[in-house]
Amino acid sequence: MTEKLDLDHLRQWIGRTQEASDIVTAQLVKGLRATLFQEIGEPKLGDAAPFTVHWCLAQPVFPMSQLGPDGHPARGGFLPPVLLPRRMWAGGELAFLDSLRVGDEATRTSRIADVTLKSGSTGQLCFVSVEHTVTTPRGVAIRERQDIVYREMSGAPAAAPAKPAPPPPTQHRETHVSDPVLLFRYSALTFNGHRIHYDRDYVTKVEGYPGLIFHGPLQAALIVEMAAKLRGGRPPKKFVYRGVQPLFEGSEFSINANENGSAMELWTANAAGQPTMKGTATW
Repeated sequence: MTEKLDLDHLRQWIGRTQEASDIVTAQLVKGLRATLFQEIGEPKLGDAAPFTVHWCLAQPVFPMSQLGPDGHPARGGFLPPVLLPRRMWAGGELAFLDSLRVGDEATRTSRIADVTLKSGSTGQLCFVSVEHTVTTPRGVAIRERQDIVYREMSGAPAAAPAKPAPPPPTQHRETHVSDPVLLFRYSALTFNGHRIHYDRDYVTKVEGYPGLIFHGPLQAALIVEMAAKLRGGRPPKKFVYRGVQPLFEGSEFSINANENGSAMELWTANAAGQPTMKGTATW
């Protein structure tokens, strides 16, 4: 059992800021398009990148000696030092104001917005909300809130219901296969060392999951791209999303959408049709 967290200490990180810059390259756009099941093409200077390309830009780089056992950087630094071993992307909110394009220098300004504690079926949960603003020489391109959840190692992951509810009806659906190569490619594009996405021994024997875990942001990226495709290439002005259960490697998964006026309900689902991430897009 993890000792009780000192919330007052962790909340001292609220208000901390960090800035990083990177260039949107044609090679990055090609790699991300391929990973998102899009036409790769030959992107040229000024061509629009996939809408969530900012998740591949200016990612923190640490020496191997400063990584924790899960492949993430050791606790502390910009993010508060939450002493819970499991860390995952829980959800967030995106506002798209301008496209990022090949050749753009993008600058991300980040701020710790909140730190909260909750109790769940698996023990303590600590949520850290981070606000990001991504700008180019043309102005603000993206505003974002990311919600990161830290949880205890003890206890098995929440089990699926014995009799899952029937899959929700869907107006639009695409299916793909969640294989290890797809997960590796996205980890490489985002310089994500988290071992739950590529180290099967670690994720099954240490964290107790049945297999490699599909990235939360990759699911969100696929949802955003579907939303834009259904609206003639226009990204939503606002997209709110949250993870509802893990999606694992080795099976078919789907990207789904139901249109409702100016809004659209979207979700990814596992092979049984059960939602794994839900999102709402509005224009």
